[in-house]
Amino acid sequence: MTKEDLRIVYMGTPDFAVESLRALVEGGYNVVAVITMPDKPMGRHGNVLQASPVKQYALQQGLKIMQPVKLKDPDFVEELRSLHADLQIVVAFRMLPEVVWSMPPLGTFNAHASLLPKYRGAAPINWAVINGETETGITTFMLKHEIDTGDIIDQVRIPIAETDNVEVVHDKLMKLSGQLVTKTVDSILDGTFTTVPQADIQGVEPTPAPKIFRETCRIDWTQPTKRVYDFVRGLSPYPAAWTTLEGKSVKIYEATKEAAPATQLQPGAIVTDSKSYLKVATADGLLDVKTLQLEGKKRMDISDLLRGHKIPEKAFFC
Repeated sequence: MTKEDLRIVYMGTPDFAVESLRALVEGGYNVVAVITMPDKPMGRHGNVLQASPVKQYALQQGLKIMQPVKLKDPDFVEELRSLHADLQIVVAFRMLPEVVWSMPPLGTFNAHASLLPKYRGAAPINWAVINGETETGITTFMLKHEIDTGDIIDQVRIPIAETDNVEVVHDKLMKLSGQLVTKTVDSILDGTFTTVPQADIQGVEPTPAPKIFRETCRIDWTQPTKRVYDFVRGLSPYPAAWTTLEGKSVKIYEATKEAAPATQLQPGAIVTDSKSYLKVATADGLLDVKTLQLEGKKRMDISDLLRGHKIPEKAFFC
């Protein structure tokens, strides 16, 4: 079977998933349908519908698009079956029911943004940066019942620089994902691919990467400086780590870290010259904040903030 004969159904929703779909389309692979989330209501009254990035790309390419609300819906399952797909590929989509992932004869594989079994779950890139990892990657694996636990087909690795935020790592992995997806398809086509159970990977413990909620993003200033620094960059620029000042939320986007001050400060204490810098005490040092956003204001550099906003003496982030 050639790549032109192989019937592929592709499933994905966000920007991250567009790159792999583009690699398949531009590589001449036979994508017979794209499955993505229903259009999302936008605007104050929810009367404007926003198509997912994957749908927008699929429309440009004239691909068949399916947007089921429920993946077990009998009509959807029957329509999917009628496509006679040989292979299904999932990138940043939803958990699939067995009736869907077990349908094609060559199976369904997922491209996941971590080095499995590390960081199983919805937010693998965020948690890798938050936890101070120095390496991450993309893993392709065959789907099975438990989420992100299937046998590994292939992996590609990249370093995480200490200054990288989650956006930088996301974009690096997004570019690599298309290369790994097409490489995986080629190995399936020529019969050279092998799989390795995740349990057989020595020295790597499974790590959760759960969905991130607003409360997940609150900064704990009693943590060491390095932990707070990694937390900020692991959530920047979205959804952004936050704290409070005088009862109002403050999002912090960029910072650097400093060693412990000569005088012991209470975690959360603000140190500023009211002109050019704003530093916050942690358990063992200072976080030098570079850009932030006060509640109801736009994102700005510290020097711009301090020119228009007076920080009270002995102020605290908490």
